Amino acid sequence: MRLRLVATAVITAAALAGCTIGGNSGTSSTPTSGAASPQAVAYMDKVCGAASEFAKIEKTAPKLDASDPAKLKAEMATYMGQLADAFSKSAEGLKNVGPSPVAGGEEAVNKMAETFTSLSTVFAEAKAKVEQADPNNATGGLQAAGEAIAKLSELADPLRDLKGVPELQKATQTAKNCQDMQRLNITPTS
Repeated sequence: MRLRLVATAVITAAALAGCTIGGNSGTSSTPTSGAASPQAVAYMDKVCGAASEFAKIEKTAPKLDASDPAKLKAEMATYMGQLADAFSKSAEGLKNVGPSPVAGGEEAVNKMAETFTSLSTVFAEAKAKVEQADPNNATGGLQAAGEAIAKLSELADPLRDLKGVPELQKATQTAKNCQDMQRLNITPTS
């Protein structure tokens, strides 16, 4: 019974994580007065492109089937690995966007990369714990997966580190990849 409750909670969280990160209602907290420089827009296009890479990697949340704990364990381990790889890819992309044309931009993007790297590590560790869990009593592994999925709240606003850089924040309004992120529902709403 406990395995079933934990599995239900983890699968529900996993399904939610696969559907949305953030809660965009089509609005933006970015200032609207004045236009950002073309260099800032181009830079933010690279930043948003790199940050949204995790959304492009196929991730298949496991189906809830407590009647086959070994299968659930294997599928959850695979899912944790997919998420670890996706966040790692975004972190590497962010590290390679190049110098910012705006003061403070590189520092903000480096913080974003650190967040993605941290999430990648969390999911890699959860994958290891799931794999090590007893398939007939996978509660510990599933709890680790649930805790990792709960960390996705750190990514509710993937561009939050730009709040101190108004020109780059403004550039997100016109940068194509930032607009694509908004359509993917992974940008801030506040």
